[in-house]
Amino acid sequence: MKLTDSVQFLKGVGPKSVENFHKLGIFTVQDLLLYFPFRYEDFAGRSVLELLDGEKATIIGKVVTPANVQYYGFKRNRLSFKIKQDEAVVAVSFFNQPYLADKVEVGQEIAVYGKWERAKQQLLGVKVVGQLDPAVDATSSARLEPVYHLTAGMKQSTLVKVIQQVFDSGLLAELSENLPEFLLTKYRLMGRQEAVRAMHFPEDMAAHKQALRRVKFEELFMFQLKLQALKHKEKSGRAGLQVEFDEREVEDKIFELPFELTGAQKRALDEILVDMKSSYHMNRLLQGDVGSGKTVVASLAMYAACLANFQAAIMVPTEILARQHYANLRQLFPELKISLLVSGLKAAQRRDILADLASGHTHMVVGTHALIQDGVDFYNLGLVITDEQHRFGVNQRKILREKGQNPDVLMMTATPIPRTLAITAFGDMDVSIIDELPKGRQPITTRWVKHEQFSEVLAWIKKELSQGAQDDSTPQVYFVSPLIEESEALDLKNAEALYSELTDYFGLFAQIGLLHGKMKNDEKDQIMQDFKAKKLDILVSTTVIEVGVDVPNATIMVIMDADRFGLSQLHQLRGRVGRGSKKSYTILVANPKSDSGKQRMKIMCETQNGFVLAEEDLKMRGSGEIFGVRQSGLPEFIAADLVNDYNILEVARQEAVEIFKHADDFKALIAQVSVDGGFD
Repeated sequence: MKLTDSVQFLKGVGPKSVENFHKLGIFTVQDLLLYFPFRYEDFAGRSVLELLDGEKATIIGKVVTPANVQYYGFKRNRLSFKIKQDEAVVAVSFFNQPYLADKVEVGQEIAVYGKWERAKQQLLGVKVVGQLDPAVDATSSARLEPVYHLTAGMKQSTLVKVIQQVFDSGLLAELSENLPEFLLTKYRLMGRQEAVRAMHFPEDMAAHKQALRRVKFEELFMFQLKLQALKHKEKSGRAGLQVEFDEREVEDKIFELPFELTGAQKRALDEILVDMKSSYHMNRLLQGDVGSGKTVVASLAMYAACLANFQAAIMVPTEILARQHYANLRQLFPELKISLLVSGLKAAQRRDILADLASGHTHMVVGTHALIQDGVDFYNLGLVITDEQHRFGVNQRKILREKGQNPDVLMMTATPIPRTLAITAFGDMDVSIIDELPKGRQPITTRWVKHEQFSEVLAWIKKELSQGAQDDSTPQVYFVSPLIEESEALDLKNAEALYSELTDYFGLFAQIGLLHGKMKNDEKDQIMQDFKAKKLDILVSTTVIEVGVDVPNATIMVIMDADRFGLSQLHQLRGRVGRGSKKSYTILVANPKSDSGKQRMKIMCETQNGFVLAEEDLKMRGSGEIFGVRQSGLPEFIAADLVNDYNILEVARQEAVEIFKHADDFKALIAQVSVDGGFD
């Protein structure tokens, strides 16, 4: 038998068992060896004197009373006896396991695993680990049993037996080492075979920790090696467009802006423009906090592409944001032909826009998913920008890129990721960061109130509106609700009910509008235009306004049932205010029941730094949701975690970079990673 053979050839694995193995992603013997347990039951003996109340542990002692079974109710019973460990006498109880009485003999050393109840000096038994030879010091021998993730119809004991069978057969010796010897020595890592054995059946927890350290490094190193291979393939295998634009014209356009670019914006723009002019293909991530000015940087990059007779396209997640970008670009570049491509256009409009794109008459286009539909063809697409890149899947971004002949790619995100982690995780991309807010922005005051205090919030807003009316500085207010219509399943403040409540409360005192995703595009557009034009004082909305909407006069944001949102989404919503020079506020209305919900509210009140919030979000939610594992193409690791194992990740990245600096010496190692398809 070989490692590449199917598990169906293993003893005890029938047709039905094979299906269960396949559900776990186990097809070959090697897959089985690399299917590691997620935890261990530690059956090593412990002293009762060191146990904490409620802790699960194994107690080893001599049975001093016979096993007694008491029956009560229907098929319910309790088995009880006492054991003595040193001078301590411990009561042991098992519920509904009367057959264990045969394993309990007075005078016999026994090991019992269970939950310790300190007040009663009692162990609620889970299982009898075994009867022990009194001559052997059982407390010194570790008894770690692996616990694996299973699928319905499979038992732990079955999986353990099959894995043990592979070890007994000697097939582990066929598992070849895949890390260079110098890395094993440099970081004192276990060999691969030793680590795999210790992952399944460790002698003790110290051996398991060393094995886990090795497995995590291997996973992250191979991941980084693949990212570096992708990066080198991008820069050597496919030549870039070499966008030759007039730098003076770009500088003149920057000079015409009604504001001065921040140092961070200038730095990011320079990095992008250098990429565009180079012979390499640009594949860059631009990230920055909400309101940091990513859009103007992207707009200037689009302008540079157009100066070199290329077309530029930007894809955004919502139609409201698309229309906003379209209006801003037309204002910035009145000399260019700019088109807006969204769903719901009249047939004649869409036909004209597509014709202009195909003929090259259109210089820039802003669109939603409509940009990647069939029939959308470009004359000479040179730059592709994806705003809020995590909102789009790998294939969607790929389709847009393929509309041109290897155009430069810029992806933007306002979901801040700590710089070093971004560089590491997106190792196949270059990363530009805007970590500075425009001048004149005032910090946003954030408060958390309970639902019982909502009337006080309304009274305060009424007062703010009244004072503003006197000196012609009336603030505008967002109210955000997580639902459109009332839900029987969730007791949340829905948008329509909230709109009705606010209309009753404010009456003729304030003009109130309602905005949500189910409205027709013309309706949504009109409401946003009315809000921008100050025809509305209050806008009740769902999270359709989360990304990019820019109304400088809006200074108050009230988020209902705020505990229903994640930190990054709350931060995005908060970013809709504080976009002018006026003092701004965000009020979080929530009665969180969970500790994590309360923690999110406190963190939001303590900081408005998106990068600090990102760190906290990573700790609370893990990397999967932040990076969008399914959408970004990042692999799901067996043992490693991008957040908790960041130190290993960074070391792995540095080593992978060094490997590619001396690629000729490591051809066999590099050949282990396939770069076909990549991570996007």
